Amino acid sequence: MHRSKVVIILILAALLTACGYHLRGAYDLPKAMKNVYIQGGSSAFRDQFNAMLKSSAGKLAETPDKADVIVRVYRDEVERRVLSLSERGRSNDIELAGHLEYEILDSKKGVLVAREPVDFRREYFNDQQDVIAKDNEETVIRKEMYQQVVRTVINRGRAAFETAGKQ
Repeated sequence: MHRSKVVIILILAALLTACGYHLRGAYDLPKAMKNVYIQGGSSAFRDQFNAMLKSSAGKLAETPDKADVIVRVYRDEVERRVLSLSERGRSNDIELAGHLEYEILDSKKGVLVAREPVDFRREYFNDQQDVIAKDNEETVIRKEMYQQVVRTVINRGRAAFETAGKQ
């Protein structure tokens, strides 16, 4: 009985790996993108990049000399705008709009991805009855925005490596 359970578990594990299943947020990074140094950028961007690398068996390098890839961030900003006001003059709808400019260099400081921008934005309703929860919601939204930006940067880097590998 015990042996049959083990066999079933092994078969299920083999089927899951064969179908391409991976943990949410995990990326199949090219070998050359497993060790990344980030130059500049906000702590929110760095934290999300680090989390993405860890989930994909990668890591952040401490210095550019120890990195296979350097992500150089020139601009990283998020603005908060009020879109509408309540009858009491308090903000109802909020927009978070961000802009990041980056380039990706290889270990020899050759440009893989020339300087390019990423714009991102989100809107949310600011319920004046639940101010503490809305503060937390804004934090979560900012985190999700940076997760999307990191995915964009990694995808762009992956495409550059695939293009360079085909030449």
